[in-house]
Amino acid sequence: MFEVRNLSAAYGQSTVLHDINMAVKPGEIVAVVGRNGMGKSTLMKSLIGVMPSRSGQIMVDGSDVSALQSHQRVAKGLAYVPQGRQIFGTMTVKENIETGLVVTGKSDVPPEIYSLFPILREFEKRRGGNLSGGQQQQLAIARALASDPKILLLDEPTEGIQPSIIKDIAKVLKEIRDLKNLCIVVCEQVLSFVLDAADRILVMENGSIVHSDTRDRVDEAAIARFLAV
Repeated sequence: MFEVRNLSAAYGQSTVLHDINMAVKPGEIVAVVGRNGMGKSTLMKSLIGVMPSRSGQIMVDGSDVSALQSHQRVAKGLAYVPQGRQIFGTMTVKENIETGLVVTGKSDVPPEIYSLFPILREFEKRRGGNLSGGQQQQLAIARALASDPKILLLDEPTEGIQPSIIKDIAKVLKEIRDLKNLCIVVCEQVLSFVLDAADRILVMENGSIVHSDTRDRVDEAAIARFLAV
């Protein structure tokens, strides 16, 4: 469903991503972990098209989307939850979710979104800026799901979220995976969240994938060493 082939990206003359390769099956959650500055956010921005890639292919359901603009990639089935959430603070919860519906041609929020996030139904008339950090993260994920994606990309979803809510986010990602059979790729630093949520873990260092393990075989100590400052 989702494949990245030899993806490279650069800021000016400085190459930041070096020949990234990954393949994600429907119904699989893949976590990309690494310390700050290792290229995780650049990878996310390259996948969604916010940052142009220098070379390589990004395949969505057999189609190469690497030459497309971000909104065109969304129409092809990619959805993105950015670092810091970036919800629309002055718009209501319902209006925020409706912005994700644009590419689908629908006007009504799918009931399954509110079943995944009951608090958003309760607060649908509340301004996004008045929600807690955890609620805003739920809203950002709900907005992404409204575009009816095949692949869901999340950049540092636990940032600024209290520990009790982090476990809830891991739980809801697995619920989304089971309900929609999505490919989910999440970039993250919080190892406990990754171990809760992911089926497979990729370690990123200096813009390259340097280690890969399935969740059931993962060496937690080895992953922790890659994350140590």
